[in-house]
Amino acid sequence: MRICSLAPRAAGVAALMAVALPGGVAAAHEDGSVDATVTPASAAPGASVEVRVSGCEGATGSAGAGAFEGEAKLTGRGGDELHGTATIRKGVTGSYELTVICDGHPHQGVGTVRVIQRNAQPSAPVRAGGGGTARLTSAVSPEADGADEAGPGTRHAVIGLILAGVAAVAVAFRSVRRRRSE
Repeated sequence: MRICSLAPRAAGVAALMAVALPGGVAAAHEDGSVDATVTPASAAPGASVEVRVSGCEGATGSAGAGAFEGEAKLTGRGGDELHGTATIRKGVTGSYELTVICDGHPHQGVGTVRVIQRNAQPSAPVRAGGGGTARLTSAVSPEADGADEAGPGTRHAVIGLILAGVAAVAVAFRSVRRRRSE
């Protein structure tokens, strides 16, 4: 009779252990002992970020987020901080939670990576030339706007030809003078 009463009790204890042990192991890995940081905290698409993870017992692991092109392979010394690098995918923005796999268990939400969109193009074109004074000179004389677009005219060409002729005559007189002194 004793054997008959021990069998149901043993089955009950086995059932309790089957339920309690996996929950206890899972709780040990989900108690917040694993922490991850991403440097820089905010990165643009295409940038490389460094992932550092503390709280893992093993020497290797991986970190992933929806913003990464692939998983970041983590390495380090056992019981020390693990580290690796990842590249931010193009076309994403916002905050993404990190999932770290170490010690054979996934640790979700142990850190975040923030992706920001940087606009590489200027918001307004820059007025070049004159050190920014082009706007001031056109405000003073309205005729200056037409002169910028017209370019040199016939008068400028004639003055240029006259100056070139004077320079040629000066060079000729100087060379004649040097020959006489020799």
